[in-house]
Amino acid sequence: MASGTALIYDEEMTTHKLLWSDPICDIEVPERLSSSYEQLRSYHLVERCVPVPAREGTEEEILLVHSLEHLEVAKSTQTMNEEELKRVSENYDAFFFHPSTYRCARLAVGATLQLVDAVMSGKVRNGMALVRPPGHHSQRNAANGFCLFNNVAIAAESAKLKYGLQRILIVDWDVHHGQGTQYIFEEDPSVLYFSWHRYEHQEFWPSLKESNYDAVGLGKGKGFNINLPWNKVGMGNSDYLAAFFHVLLPMAFEFDPELVIVSSGYDSGIGDPEGQMNATPEVFAHLTHFLMQLANGKLCVILEGGYHLKSLGESVCMTVKTLLGDPVPQITGEMAPCLSAIESIQNVRAAHKPYWKWLAYEDTSFLQNLSTKSHFLKKANSNPSTEHESEITNNTVKVDSFLELHMKNILFPVPPIKTATIGCEGSEHFLPEHVQLMKEMDKTEIKALVSGFYADLVKEDKTLLSLGSLFVILDRILQKEVCNGITASPTAALSAAVALRHSVRFGFQRVLCVFVGDMQMIPNTEDGKMLIINICEKEQSGKTSCKHYISLNWKEDAEGNDFFSAVVGFILPVAYSYQPNLTVIAVGPNRSLEISGISLLVALLQGLAESRIFAVIEDTEISLMQNVAKALVGASTASFGIYVPPTQEKANKIKALRDQFQQEWKMLQCSGKL
Repeated sequence: MASGTALIYDEEMTTHKLLWSDPICDIEVPERLSSSYEQLRSYHLVERCVPVPAREGTEEEILLVHSLEHLEVAKSTQTMNEEELKRVSENYDAFFFHPSTYRCARLAVGATLQLVDAVMSGKVRNGMALVRPPGHHSQRNAANGFCLFNNVAIAAESAKLKYGLQRILIVDWDVHHGQGTQYIFEEDPSVLYFSWHRYEHQEFWPSLKESNYDAVGLGKGKGFNINLPWNKVGMGNSDYLAAFFHVLLPMAFEFDPELVIVSSGYDSGIGDPEGQMNATPEVFAHLTHFLMQLANGKLCVILEGGYHLKSLGESVCMTVKTLLGDPVPQITGEMAPCLSAIESIQNVRAAHKPYWKWLAYEDTSFLQNLSTKSHFLKKANSNPSTEHESEITNNTVKVDSFLELHMKNILFPVPPIKTATIGCEGSEHFLPEHVQLMKEMDKTEIKALVSGFYADLVKEDKTLLSLGSLFVILDRILQKEVCNGITASPTAALSAAVALRHSVRFGFQRVLCVFVGDMQMIPNTEDGKMLIINICEKEQSGKTSCKHYISLNWKEDAEGNDFFSAVVGFILPVAYSYQPNLTVIAVGPNRSLEISGISLLVALLQGLAESRIFAVIEDTEISLMQNVAKALVGASTASFGIYVPPTQEKANKIKALRDQFQQEWKMLQCSGKL
């Protein structure tokens, strides 16, 4: 399995710059690249990455997407004077040429291709290319919106030819619609293109009807173009997460890409004058973490927009830290999407229902976007004022100081050990090499601890001794010396109950427990300090679901993995709404999930609680232990099996639970019926 994260940066791409005054283009400055790279250096991330040199994209590569005429115009600008450059630039919407633009754009194309080659050849697992000019607005025959050549589109076409890829996912989280990428692939079912973008009912640039949710692709490409329009500014972390849970991730798992490319614009982050959104840098760590679970981890992140230098730099760093496998910071802000976001999400689901199996039994109908429509009718004739410009300047200073403090609050020292276990005989032969073995606890110490605090739970001596490994690993996690850990237990339900009480006793206020199988001991959850999701075939007798104890009755399909829909449509939204400080995952007897489903759960839940996970596996499950340990180490992304859409009965089950709990756990909200 490939390891390592590539980073591509070439200072020469900073030579492309605006030579005259243009209030639209003056935000696309060389410092966007240089300051992002400096921020990576300040966090000591550059030296942890694998350096990959940029190269110039060839004319043949550029012609995979663009016309010869477009290439020739770009080439001709190299020897032009300022007046001529200005005249050519005026032929395009929001673009400027400099004598070095053509070379920089070829470097941007080549850097993107170098990254895809490094990932596809197995030289690295994933990576990021810091490039300028960006690419996602450029079309076959035209520069547009600061973009000359469509870097990501060229890379996708090249990967199809060079590596025979049949399914590529492009995720465009820039705040503008990448209409160039849409036009290039809208008839192509081998590329799934997802873009969210500020739209405001077609008021915001590029102000195209085809940027709306009902542009789903053309011909054979129907269903493979996903537009999620944001109809108001101020969207935040919870809105972005909701879009992933209720639109992108279920589609991506069904599509099953062989490569994921991100058009990574950070103008969708806080403080950006273009986006005017409120998402903070750590949200990009979470989005990156989700995408790392696809395509066997083959993920290429390519810079697009981002015009607030501090916000851009911090967001780039959050992305690269996550690609490197660092624990994901706790997400901030209220975990509840706004009504306008819910309306947009519901409309996308309704528009795509005919094309996706996972939507077959979902309750989808189009909504009228009433939460924002009237606002836009009122301001239809108004013009932006100069007041707005001074507002932006003041805002930049405020956002700088806010981010300075915010990053100090959310960043934390990475524990020296990633994954720990207690060595049992022969365990080193079946666990991944990066799992650290810990020493057993002294028996008298275990007895003293149990008799002091857990005597009511532990009745037999043999179970008592097995708790030694639990205390050793859990204490190291709670003290933040170890990021996550795994242990075997003869009685997983007892171990989980002790682990939950031990963590709360230690001072943790919100502990999430996901228990797979029959949970014979169910702790009291009334004080809200623990939330239990029990995944089992049948309802546990005498225990009904309530806010902090949820029973999810699920038996995985024998033909393949249908558990995706439950994880992304229910478990993740509940878990993110709760925001735990620690996650306990326990697998007991009569588990109703296959190994692939459990591995998926472990991998995705690492986005929570600063990636602190304690896993308890019932004895004898060696193969399961191996796979869970692999997911915890992050060394490889296990194959999650053949995608099977949920049956109508299962889809109804998820819907009923969503309806029951969406007022308490608001990240479940994805339709207008609240």
